[in-house]
Amino acid sequence: MTRMQGTAASPRRQAGGGARLGAALFCLGLWVMGTVWVSVVATQNFFTIDRLLAGPSHEEFAAFVEAAGRETARPVLRYLSSELNRLFFAWWNAAQLGIGAATLWLVWRLPDARRLKLALAAMLLVVVVLAVGLTPPIVAVGRSLDFVPRDPLPPAMATFGLLHAAYTTLELLKGGAAIVAAAWLIRRGP
Repeated sequence: MTRMQGTAASPRRQAGGGARLGAALFCLGLWVMGTVWVSVVATQNFFTIDRLLAGPSHEEFAAFVEAAGRETARPVLRYLSSELNRLFFAWWNAAQLGIGAATLWLVWRLPDARRLKLALAAMLLVVVVLAVGLTPPIVAVGRSLDFVPRDPLPPAMATFGLLHAAYTTLELLKGGAAIVAAAWLIRRGP
């Protein structure tokens, strides 16, 4: 073996590294898009209630709203949206743990990737905090507010607002780390 052959990576090894980088970038993209998707769906679930109540597009739904009254129908629909959002966030938090672990595993053996590994580990830590530290109290406080009149605002709304703000802030920090990680992976190339 010549000196040149001993230092250069084999084409097969380079292809494997490129495939791992591509898979890591795919997982990272999936992670970011999943987060965006869940956030959009959660928001739209609540906006859809007001759109439906403003102009029901289905005769039977319009008859239900008319019979129940808007003041009864709106909290029931908000409850349904809340429960769907609670389910979606619980599932997404679990999925993120798997996607994040897979992404970190894909880059673990890369040389000179300390910052990338730290960014991905920080993202995973954020997900653990969201899943274990923030989601359960958000669900508990949210459920305590279901069907509670909002005028005047119940005291638990302040707690819910703080928890929601903390959740959103951590999601934004995770998104920033994802941008850094994606830029590193793209610059690194195959």
